[in-house]
Amino acid sequence: MLDVRRGSVGDPVQVAVRDGVVTEIAPTVSEPPGARVVPGDGRTLMPGLIDAHWHSLFAAVPLMTAMMGDVGYLHVVAAATARETLLRGFTTVRDAGGPSLGLKQAIDAGVVPGPRIYPSGAMISQTGGHGDFRTRHEVPRGRTGHLSHAELVGAVRIADGVSAVFEAAREQLMLGASQLKLMAGGGVASPYDPLDVTQYTEAELRAAVEAAENWGTYVMVHAYTPRAVRQSVRAGVRCIEHGQLLDDATAALMAENGVWWSLQPFLDDEDAPPVPPGNQSKFDQMARGTDTAYELARKHDVRLAWGTDTLFDPGLAAKQGKQLAKMTRWFTPAEVLTMATVTNAELLGLSGERNPYPGTLGVVEEGALADLILVNGNPLENLQLVATPDTSFALIMKQGTIAKDLK
Repeated sequence: MLDVRRGSVGDPVQVAVRDGVVTEIAPTVSEPPGARVVPGDGRTLMPGLIDAHWHSLFAAVPLMTAMMGDVGYLHVVAAATARETLLRGFTTVRDAGGPSLGLKQAIDAGVVPGPRIYPSGAMISQTGGHGDFRTRHEVPRGRTGHLSHAELVGAVRIADGVSAVFEAAREQLMLGASQLKLMAGGGVASPYDPLDVTQYTEAELRAAVEAAENWGTYVMVHAYTPRAVRQSVRAGVRCIEHGQLLDDATAALMAENGVWWSLQPFLDDEDAPPVPPGNQSKFDQMARGTDTAYELARKHDVRLAWGTDTLFDPGLAAKQGKQLAKMTRWFTPAEVLTMATVTNAELLGLSGERNPYPGTLGVVEEGALADLILVNGNPLENLQLVATPDTSFALIMKQGTIAKDLK
């Protein structure tokens, strides 16, 4: 048993943990023999953080390595990155596409430390879509007669037509995806598709939705534009990733249909991600829409999730907490922390029967999984504390197991 004492916003309390679960919160809790007591000493206890748009295999390697590199190297780097992610206080991530199932298995088995992973499996893309990173000499497929490297390692799955999308969706579910990820519009990092391109037809998107619903889970899509998002909503998609170019009417449509908006704080600043040559204008166009997107989400009260979508840069991956602190541009610290804990946990719950981690996440309450961070200071007053986890987080616990303890 671990008994964590904390200095909270209100009166100090004690929090008891047993078998990975918070068992008691009270002014004084019982201390059975052998219990370890961690003094709060005026510090703040908060739930573990959740990143709702993370790429476990691709966050810390360059684009060409991700698409063409040795898969063994990718997994070794991903294991190291998973440990660093946990030590930043992120005890859970929703993997938004890539071959993360093996890493998830290793973390769950205790082979390597890392956050819980809600895996999407391979990103499903149409030919020439945001997930198509084939080189020109690999087109047409019939001439080459083989899958691309990105497909072989499980990063993407190219599928055209309703029957092919059904097959691709069912494959990812068979392999263990807790939700599906489809590319419904143009992207920044991809080589062929402008941002304004709408990808897949409504029927193709609906095929993935039906496959997911038959398995008790849902589909999220990559999309920026009103046309791509409206088509996705009509098809039954439950969560829109990005959406920086949306308009007022489309945001209202999402709210009316209870569709989630997983939005990232992309800005043209010192934390801008690396962009492939020739794609800078696409990033600039997308980043200019970020302020408007957050304003629309707030105006229409869309269910808003937070994630980083960090890709292809180990230095940027290390700024995961800084990207969260940046959210005070649009929200109060309390709103930001709520989004990155309890609200993101509600989004994870859409996986329903495919939820790989049954239990209550994102809160410090009796019966919840014991994901806890003891903070040197009060992040409700100074959210920049989450940007410096090395010094700000005195203790990090994931389901009752201590991952970091400065003592």
